[in-house]
This record gives sequence, C-alpha cells and structure tokens, in this order.
Amino acid sequence: QFVIPIYQRPYGWNLRQCAQLWKDILASEDNSVKGHFLGSVVYIEKGIYQVTAMPQLLVIDGQQRLTTVSLLLTALARALKKSGSEDDRHAAEKIENYYLFNGMETGEARYKLFLTRADKETFTALIEDRRLPDNASQNIITNFGYFEEQIKKSKLSPSDIATCLHKLLIVDIALDHQHDNPQLIFESLNSTGLDLSQADLIRNFVLMSLPREEQEKLYEDYWYPMERRFGDANYTELFDRFMRDYLTVETSNIPNIQDVYASFKQYVQNETGKRTLRELVGNVFTFSGYFVKLVFVQDEDRDIREAVQDINALRVDVAYPFLLELYNDYTTNIITRDEFLEILKLVENYVFRRSICGIPTNSLNTTFATLAREIDKKNYVESVKLAFLLRDSYRRFPDDEEFKREFMVKDVYNLRNRNYLLRKLENHDRKEPVVVEEYTIEHIMPQNENLSPEWQASLGEEWQQVHDKYLHTIGNLTLTGYNSELSDRSFREKQTMKGGFADSPIRLNRDLAEVDHWDEKTILQRAEKLAILAVEIWPAPKVAAKVLERE
Repeated sequence: QFVIPIYQRPYGWNLRQCAQLWKDILASEDNSVKGHFLGSVVYIEKGIYQVTAMPQLLVIDGQQRLTTVSLLLTALARALKKSGSEDDRHAAEKIENYYLFNGMETGEARYKLFLTRADKETFTALIEDRRLPDNASQNIITNFGYFEEQIKKSKLSPSDIATCLHKLLIVDIALDHQHDNPQLIFESLNSTGLDLSQADLIRNFVLMSLPREEQEKLYEDYWYPMERRFGDANYTELFDRFMRDYLTVETSNIPNIQDVYASFKQYVQNETGKRTLRELVGNVFTFSGYFVKLVFVQDEDRDIREAVQDINALRVDVAYPFLLELYNDYTTNIITRDEFLEILKLVENYVFRRSICGIPTNSLNTTFATLAREIDKKNYVESVKLAFLLRDSYRRFPDDEEFKREFMVKDVYNLRNRNYLLRKLENHDRKEPVVVEEYTIEHIMPQNENLSPEWQASLGEEWQQVHDKYLHTIGNLTLTGYNSELSDRSFREKQTMKGGFADSPIRLNRDLAEVDHWDEKTILQRAEKLAILAVEIWPAPKVAAKVLERE
C-alpha cells in the first residue's frame, strides 16, 4: 500500500497534465517504443508506518503521478467491463486486484493507494463506483471524467490502451527511515525544480519530522482546519501571502514571497526553546483566521466588514501585517470595537489621501511592517494617530489643504479606485446606499475631442485648454444610468431630458440641476464643494497640539 502522509499537499494535477500523460500513453502504441519514462516515486520502505504484515510505503514524492495513473486505471477497468468480452472482464479484474485493491485486506488496508483526508473519500468512492461525498475533491472527479472521455473517443480499444500502459516506466527510490532523512531528501527534490509551493514546503517541514500520532493530532487540530479556511482553489496563493504577512508581524522583516519557506524555517529555529511546535502552529492557526476575515471580508460585525471592504477596495495588501496584529489586539480585548474601527478608518484615510496626492507607494510596505512597534498599547488610538502624523516627506499623511488641492485637479477617471471614490462620495451619510457598479461614469463635458459648437461656446474661447485640463477631474464627473442617451448632448439637454441630471436620484447630480451652464468656473465650484466633502469623508488624524509639540 502506498500511503500519502498527511503533511503532503492534496491532489493537484489539472487537465493540462492529464492530457500530457494521455499523449505519452498513446505514443507508446508505436511498436518501436519500448518504454516511456513517467518519472520517479520516492518512498520510505521501512519504519514508523509499518502497522500490518502488508508493506506500507510512505510516499515522499510521486503522489500526483500515482493518483493520476490510478484514476486512469479505474476508468480503463470500467471501460473493459462494459465491452462485454470475457477476456476484457478478466483484464478489468486484474487491473483492480493488481493496482487498485489489496483483495485479502479489509478497511483502510484494502486500498493500494491511501490518500490524505482532503482526497481520500472521493478517491475510494470513485474506485469502488459508489456515491461521491458532498465535499468531493474536484480535481479527482474532473480528471477521472477526462480519462473516461478519452478512452471512449480513442481509436484504440481498452485492451490496446492497457498494453500501452505496460510500457510506462518509473524510477523506484526506496528509503529507510532509520538511515535516510526524508525532510532533506524532500528539500533536495524540490530544489531540482519539482513544482512545490512555499505552502507545501512549510506544511511538510512542520509535520514530517514528528511521530505519526503527533502528526495526525497537529494536522487535525490546526492544519486541516486552516486549509479549509483558505479554500481548495485559493489555498496555495493565499497561504504563501498569509505566511509572508505573519512572519512580518512576528519578525518586523518582510520576506520575499519566494523565500517564505526559508524565512519560516529560520523563524522556527529562533523560537526553539521559547515555544513548542504545537504552540507555534497554534499561533499560526489563530492569525490565519484574522487573515481570512480580511481577505474574504468575513467578520460577523457589519461595521467591521464594511471597514475592511473599504480597505480592500484600495488594494493595499501591504497593510495586512499591521491589520493582522490589530485584529489580534481587538480579539484579545486590548482595544475595543470602536477603537478597532477608528484605526481601520485611519489606515483607509492614510492610503487614500496619499493616492490622491500622488505620493509613491513603495514605502508603504515598511511603514505598515513597523507601525505596530511604534504604538503605545496603553494609549493605543492616540499613539497610532501620532505615528501617522509624525511621518514626513514621502511617508507623510497629507494634511487637509494638500488633499483638498490635489483632489480638485486629480485625474480620478483613470484612478484605479475611482468606483470606490464615487461610492464614498455618493453614499456618505446615506442609509440607503447606491450600488455604484450598477451605474456608469458620465463626463458632464463630453470626452469627444471634437466638441460641438454649442459646447465650445459654453466653455469659452479657451475651450480646448478647459477640455484638456478638467475632462477627467472630479468636478466634471458624475454617475448615470443614461450614459448612451446623454452622450455628447449639450449641458442643457443633459440637464432637462428624461433621466437627465434634474431627473436623477443620484445625489452627485443635485448641484447639476441648479446651474444653467457648464464652464471652467462651474467645474471648479463643484470640484471645491466635493473636495470639502472629501475632507469630511477621509479626515486626517487629530491630536492635541501640546502632544505634537512634546514629540
């Protein structure tokens, strides 16, 4: 029996890799081809997993190939049974008895291949041709279906395909647990280019060296629930991101996403003697819960969800190390709910104001990596405000005057956060929020470079300069559900037509219903009014003057 240990990643081959395997098998039909190399399988032959008289081989490398070939063999056995031929039925029985089942064993020992918890139920149900579990492994189902379809469409008979399969070759590498170090061998295999993520390596590093009982306990209590939190489709990418942010919280250093595994190993070594491995993994598990709440906006509290959603709209992942520690301090009652919300709002305002003022973002990662170290947790909110206010130069928190000035002239139409900006302006102090994505952005002064004579007259002699300077600024933008109807019409038509500015439920259009023309002056007046509102929506932190003087 080939046993896939719990620290191995779930089955992950996709249709592209299955298609390549199928192509390799068909190539073996050529009689001149004596064999086709499939790869290697590395396993521990003797040691802690030997619990029955039947040899149990602990797979260190080769799970993906073993599982995929087993799916193909299952599909082939079914096809042989359906052919009606006595020889084919006998061939199907041989496939099952030689490669899928241990006929004299019962229970878990009955299966030639024993997968991890994430895949085990799906795989065993499939090879036994019984009902699949509700939380079935999608990769296993999809790939099995692919092989069934290819066998059905193939010009080769099932027995011919079985002959081709006999030509597949592997390199068989057996290790002895008493003399070989599986972790070192695993790392060596990965260094030669096998496609393992940082998440795979970290899981293996944590679990591989432990006795089986401890492995299973740690896996069931922490690792498996953590994998479920991230979801099968997102696990690898999100876990790597999470671990980078977790290590940043713990060490105040930001590891490269490709070096997360090496950084984690070093971190574990540094923690040896301070915390047990179980305590360390428990802490990783706890912080992963905060990370998932941030990424998937899953907090039970609606106000916290909305605050996190606003931060995520700004796409500022570099703030996550600080937010993780902030979440932990909120969860452990170091700060109150209201203080948590206030600091989340400060983070949002800091990032957005800098975006409007065109301040480069390359310093944000170090700002948020070290921010928690500057906080007096006995005076939490005030010290966060002070930390922001004392930043200068390219790390500054733009003051009201700078923010207002830049907000009026910024090209916000081409800002990646434009929907967020318009949503916040439109829905400020509104209990019945407008879903901005259901509307389109309207240029009051049209985008068309060939403005009509009526528009040119409205804008004045310098109409070309006015058009170039203010076209994409906030003063000239609004929301509408009638974009195609408004088109390049004159301002007066846009204002008075059905669905026009005077006939709109959108608050951003209220002022447009009250002016009788549109030119540079009215654009700037509207921009200034919206900039004043923006200062109110995205306020700068305020602390007592004497505190700043003391600092």
